[in-house]
Amino acid sequence: MIEDLERIDLLVPADLPAGWQMPDASPIDPDRDSAQIDHALRYEQWVDPVPGQDRRLHSSHNNTDTGRWFLIQHVESNTRVLLRLQRQYLLDEEPKGEVRITGIVYLPEWAGDSVASPMLRNLPTSRIEAAINRRQFAVTGASRFTGGTMAMPSGRTLRAEDVMKPLGNPKRTPDFYEVVALQHARLVDDGEPNPTARMADLSRVPLSTAQGWVARARRKGLLPPGRRGRAG
Repeated sequence: MIEDLERIDLLVPADLPAGWQMPDASPIDPDRDSAQIDHALRYEQWVDPVPGQDRRLHSSHNNTDTGRWFLIQHVESNTRVLLRLQRQYLLDEEPKGEVRITGIVYLPEWAGDSVASPMLRNLPTSRIEAAINRRQFAVTGASRFTGGTMAMPSGRTLRAEDVMKPLGNPKRTPDFYEVVALQHARLVDDGEPNPTARMADLSRVPLSTAQGWVARARRKGLLPPGRRGRAG
């Protein structure tokens, strides 16, 4: 699974929400230029947040060499944004696989112009990350609904409207954890603050049961890893 993730592009145009685009002729080549941008920004250098209190950036558990900078553009304002994307790692250097935004640089349409404050507030970072990671993982990435249906690993056809139905028994339902992943992803897309709790309600099971289903789907590589401090 890890090797498969490494072969997937970190960012493609379809990952961007409406109103944003990747320029056709980008002056930034992520593979060629990212190391130079990191160096120019002193990405791994010592910082001095308070005079006399030097500290080093605590990123030793992440291989910062894997970070890549991509240029995106806001269609209406022509504001350009450099996003640094990087796959995250555990402290013991076990890959998590999830892609996160690890740097942002704003560039106005014309050199020397100011960057409008709404642009600073409204860059849809979480939506971009979510779209990237949906594409990275098996069910929501490798498979797509076509004409309202999806071919599942067992060979059966799943209809889009069936994703939100009760999940059933994991021992008797074909592709059970694939459907768990699809239902969880649908709820996240819909803005559900605690998708796992909503899944428990839909299937009329205890929350702990739904949490176990989601955890198993994550271990199988069907969903991105969960984040500490975030419900669902």
